[in-house]
Amino acid sequence: MRPPLADWPRPYYVAGGRNPVLLYVVYGWVDIDRPLSRSTYRSSGVPDGVDILACGPTAHPEVVTRFRAGRPWTQLTVADPDLAAIVAAQDFCLVIKGDIADPATLSYFRDVVGLLTFCLDNGGVAIYDPQIRKWWSPTEWRTRAFAVGHCAPRHHVVILISRDADGTEWIHTRGMRKFGRPDISVHQVRAQHRLAVLELVNRFIELLAFGGIVPDGQDIRMSALPAGMTCWRRGSNDDIDFDNEHIEIVWPDAKARTG
Repeated sequence: MRPPLADWPRPYYVAGGRNPVLLYVVYGWVDIDRPLSRSTYRSSGVPDGVDILACGPTAHPEVVTRFRAGRPWTQLTVADPDLAAIVAAQDFCLVIKGDIADPATLSYFRDVVGLLTFCLDNGGVAIYDPQIRKWWSPTEWRTRAFAVGHCAPRHHVVILISRDADGTEWIHTRGMRKFGRPDISVHQVRAQHRLAVLELVNRFIELLAFGGIVPDGQDIRMSALPAGMTCWRRGSNDDIDFDNEHIEIVWPDAKARTG
């Protein structure tokens, strides 16, 4: 009997969240028929609910080119032209996608992290994560995703900062859907609250990824932020800013609407 793999726990888990949705693209021709070592990759293989689609010149060729366009691709060509050139030369990719029924642990994510590492060790040259619009080099993936040996949600969720119409900042996340939880959004962040809001958002990333659920109207209690801030569920999976529902954290002087 094979020894069981250590679970990745979800210590704040409350049932009733959404199903985690995963989507990754591995570029390069990967020998997916090779056996995957459970002990080496800390993985049971492909989780239930997740599928692998092999794409190449004779099967779904449009998928291979689909992700080599748009802003994330342009950013890669500037930030890492060598990796971009390697990806551009590929005629094959694997699409790993699916959803998992509201899991009480993060072992599904452990399995996928190991599976993706296996793919890099067997012909893959890069991983694209459309949910956070990030290209992973093999070195970065092995260092920040696999070598840590546990789930590090902040490595798999991106915090974005942009200007609001009034000159303040909008701080929000992408990527929480892979944990079956809403993203986080805070509008009208003034300069004096920027660091505190970033700390708050990071706390929410871990709370939610590790299974917590935030009810509508939840108060924010943090000494570096004004009293009276509250949380409200907003949006849908069709929201182009998140591709997910989100929690809007509202300042005390804003009129909260729950609709």
